[in-house]
Amino acid sequence: MNEPNLSDWQADVLREVGNIGAGHAAMALSTLLQSEVRMSVTSARICQFDEIPDVIGGAEAVIVAVFLRMSGDLSGNMMFLLSLASAKQLINHLLPGEEAEDFTELEMSALGEVGNILGGSYLNALSLLTSLRLQQSVPAVAIDMAGAVLDIGILMAGEVADSAVLIHTSIWQGTTNIDGHFFLLPDPDSGMPLLQALGNRDE
Repeated sequence: MNEPNLSDWQADVLREVGNIGAGHAAMALSTLLQSEVRMSVTSARICQFDEIPDVIGGAEAVIVAVFLRMSGDLSGNMMFLLSLASAKQLINHLLPGEEAEDFTELEMSALGEVGNILGGSYLNALSLLTSLRLQQSVPAVAIDMAGAVLDIGILMAGEVADSAVLIHTSIWQGTTNIDGHFFLLPDPDSGMPLLQALGNRDE
């Protein structure tokens, strides 16, 4: 993905991937939380890999990251990134009760399941709109500075393309709004096929 610019059609398909995925994820999260959850995609675009820390508050910002590996017709990494405050808000809804300063193993597992739901929903939407066959791995969760999180992502893949798909997601439950960022980082040999798939659908 040396060229991060999208055609209008590719951008529309990418936004539709986000919207369909958000709809499916909202239903799954509503079942998990046993209360109504709404989700929306405020933006979906291609961003440069080294732009990711700026999107989430800077390289030294401490964040929660859920990692998943994509395989099938395309390969790459997926990351769902949350600020610590947003992650705590989400945990309060998933596991209401006493708040601890550090995340417990159960809380980390719950965050991983949210990332798993989002990843699966977005991949299913991408498969639906592009006819690509895609699967995802079991999620892994980390808490660290944004710069270190990206280093972990590179280590997991060995090598990543210089651009990523960014889907900015807002999750509402009642009056609570939780913002998160979902990134799809294709492997170098999957970046161009992804762009081609986004642009190869009939009107």
